Amino acid sequence: MILDARGSFCPGPLMELIRGIKQAKVGEELEVWSSDQGSKKDIPFWIQKAGHQLLGVVEEQGYARFIVKKLK
Repeated sequence: MILDARGSFCPGPLMELIRGIKQAKVGEELEVWSSDQGSKKDIPFWIQKAGHQLLGVVEEQGYARFIVKKLK
């Protein structure tokens, strides 16, 4: 599932991730695309706190892709 939150400011990309996680099944991977610099700190922190897994962060031109696996 790709959640395109480019152009959205904090906490928009994080809120998109939370909505996506609620809809996803355990084991499913999601990608959040965010151009907000605050996401680089906020999203990994929330993922760890919520008990999911950050599989990677890919820097693209003007945004980052956060790849997340739902664990519970």
